[in-house]
Order: sequence, then structure tokens, then C-alpha cells
Amino acid sequence: MNKKTFFTMMLALVTMTGLAQTKTATVTGYSPALKDGTLVLAGTGTIGNVVDTVQAGRFAFTLPVEELTESFLGLMGEGCPNFNLTLFLRPGVTVKLTGTDCFYPLWKIESPLPEQQTERRITEHCRDVVTELMQMDLDKKPWEEREVVEMKWMKQRIDILPSLPVDAATIYALWLTSMTAKNTKDFPHMEQLKKLEKTIAARAPKGFEEQLAEIHNNVYPPRLLQVGDEAVDAELLDMQGQKHHLFEAFADGKYVLLDFWGIGCGPCMMSEPEMKEFYEKMKDKIEIIGINQNKLTEWQKHEFSKRIIWKNWNNASKDISSRYCDIGAIPYYVMISPDKRILWKSVGYGPGWFMGMADAFNGLKQDNSANLSLVIQNVNANTSGTTVSFRCYSHKDYWFRIAKDSYLEANGKKYKLTAADGIKLDEDNFTKVKASEATDEFLGNICYTDFTLTFEPFDTTPATFDFIEGDVQGAFVIRNVSVK
Repeated sequence: MNKKTFFTMMLALVTMTGLAQTKTATVTGYSPALKDGTLVLAGTGTIGNVVDTVQAGRFAFTLPVEELTESFLGLMGEGCPNFNLTLFLRPGVTVKLTGTDCFYPLWKIESPLPEQQTERRITEHCRDVVTELMQMDLDKKPWEEREVVEMKWMKQRIDILPSLPVDAATIYALWLTSMTAKNTKDFPHMEQLKKLEKTIAARAPKGFEEQLAEIHNNVYPPRLLQVGDEAVDAELLDMQGQKHHLFEAFADGKYVLLDFWGIGCGPCMMSEPEMKEFYEKMKDKIEIIGINQNKLTEWQKHEFSKRIIWKNWNNASKDISSRYCDIGAIPYYVMISPDKRILWKSVGYGPGWFMGMADAFNGLKQDNSANLSLVIQNVNANTSGTTVSFRCYSHKDYWFRIAKDSYLEANGKKYKLTAADGIKLDEDNFTKVKASEATDEFLGNICYTDFTLTFEPFDTTPATFDFIEGDVQGAFVIRNVSVK
């Protein structure tokens, strides 16, 4: 179980920009309640960063914008709730925020943009419930309690939207609500939301086709494809705006790895050096399709998009991800066989994942998709015991553990761990051998460690077995390991 890698994946918020923009908008803010040193986070689309630090209750920053742009503001400091304030910006516009407390989503906003006025009408209509949610966040109330209030917020937002002009603020609010509905089992206001989606789609001006398509897919999600299902084709766009079909990638009889990613997703961008090395080694066997989920123009302009060497296509409406991905988190990977069957799915990224994926693909047959950094290299089964050789990849500073409760499962029973060589059980272990000769600094920090575990002998040698590192959440699991 690799706790440090897990938390690194979840918390990594590396922001990589590179847009050659010169037009900007300015945002200023003041509240006497803000503590000095409070961090100001802001960005456009999915790209955000720390842009200022509060001093004497004040902050100010500029953001690059080329056109009407939806942006966000968040404050991290004592008394500030974990919430986002939505701002609409245009080149040359200055937006002024003022308040007397730390509940910044409810502060007064002075802006010349009509979209911001629409956003304020939504917020004012929901003021009481938003206040309650922010206080619950500060009080660290459990999700079970907050979810009830969250549903009240969704209902209030659905109620107010029909009376508002259909602009960027209205459509963004509808998108937020549709995302909540998609990820909430038995969403209580679904019928009202369906009627609202239809009404707003009919009234919407041109220019919102991508957003409306994504909202429609959230409200009417297609059947989710499962492991073992046959893949479905889809239409995507390349950097030049040319149309492609997903099934083009199967023309040479290769395996196909779908990589769902987005600009501003730290783990997505962190994975690129290792993924590039993986592709160079495996491109005769595996084709990669990078499926970006940002707005088409945002993706086309970004420098990171131009570095990708495999198939680099866009699906801003996210109708493909709604078929293939179980959750909205990215990066999300789907491996598909040459006969178009889904082999496995995996979410997130940790250093060494693609190295472990390559070893598993080229070596002993196994499914290590639940923990791609750990791979079984060899199995020796005899009457005295079953010895399994492992390799674990990771950043050299990240520890991993193997539990004493690990076991093999086959023949309808469990075979206990009896010995370990090369690691210490239930203790922190670190990878030590450099895994790549590349000069890239990130790749240079990925290392591996080889070790063996011995288990009770099989009663009857099975064709395959499962390795399970104890019956606890987050344990390493490798399934369908071939004995030969």
C-alpha cells in the first residue's frame, strides 16, 4: 500500500501555463476580516494558481483573457471557507470586490459585465443556503449533513434560472447543477432539471454548443461501458480542427490506451515525461489517444497541448468520457484490446505507473491496473511454497509498504504469506535503483526495488491466482496472475 503516492496524486495541483496572451483583466478585493498572509487563488477555465497574498485586508491581481471568460477566485486562510467565487472577465475590465467578513462568495461585486449581474442574482437568491454551506465547511461537518443542504442549493438554483437571461452565467450555473445531478444517485430534482435543460438549450444564443452538449450528456447520461464490453466509436477533433474517429487507432491491430486529461490538471501534466518514454518503447504494440476535455480553443492555444507526440484529440462536450469513465476525475485511463474489448480502467497518476504498465504488458500475464506501479515478474510454485518476484516503481522519496497479512487467492482459498526477501514487512520501504537513463529531472527521480514474497504452497497448482495485500482499503491488488 503506497499512502504517500496516493496523497501526492490527490493533492498535486501543479499548474502549467504557457499562453502567449497580453490582454488582461484586473480584480481587486478588500475585507478588514482577512488575515495577513491569506493566499489568493484564481484562474480561468481549469487553470489556477496563487496570484497574491492578502496584506492589510487587500489583494489585487490580473488574469490573461482574450474574450469573455469565466474565472474563479478562492481564498485560503484563517476563517475562509473552501468555496469558489465565480467571476466573469473581459480584456480591460476591472472588477472590485468588497466585504466585511471572510465569506467572499457573498461580497459586493462591482463589475460592468451583465453576466456578473446574472451571477449575482443567482447568488442572492441562494444567499441563506450558501451561507449555511460555508459555515458547515468551517465547522468541518460531515458530508452526510452537508449533502442535505447541497440539495437545497441545487433546488434554489434550478428555481431561479428560468427567470434569468440565458447568458454565460446562466449556462455555467446549469452546468454546475448538471454535474451534481450526474454524480448524485437518485438526484431528487431530476425531472425539473430535464425541463430546465430543454428550455435553456432552446433559448441559448450561438457560441455555447460545447457547454450545452456536455450539460445534455450529464442530464441524459449514456450507458457506461464496463470492463469486458466492446468499445464504441466516437468523433473527435485534432489540433487543426479536423475530424477523426476513435476506431482509426485500431487500424494496425494494436492495443489502444485512452488518456482522458485536461489543462490545469497537475497529475495529467506530471505524467507526460514518463508517458512519452513509455510511448517511445511501446508504440509498436500500443497506440495512445490523448482525449482532452477543455474548450477547443483553450486546448489548441496551450503550449502543453503542442508537446504531445501521440494522437492528440479533443472532446470538449465530454460525450466520450461519459461512456468510458466511471467518475469525473482525471487523468483517467482505459486500455482496449485489438479486438476492441475494454481490458481495464484506472484513475489518477503516480510516478512509475507507466513503467509498471510496460513490464506487465511485456512480461508475465497479469492485471495490475489497480496498482500500476507494482508488477509481478516471476512465479515459482512447488510443494514447499510459492515464491513470487515483484518490482515496485515510485519516486525515490515516496515510501511503500507490504503488509504481513498479504496472501494469494486461488482454488477457492487463501494462501498466507510466510517470508519476505528484499523488503521489510509493515514498514516504510523506498525504491533505490534508478529506473530510467533519461536526463529529464522528473524521470531521474523514479526508481524501483525488486523483492520476493513466499506463500504457503498451492494444494493444486492453478492456472492463475490473485495477489492481495490484506483485506484493507487501499491495499495493493494484482489479479489473474499466470502461474506459467
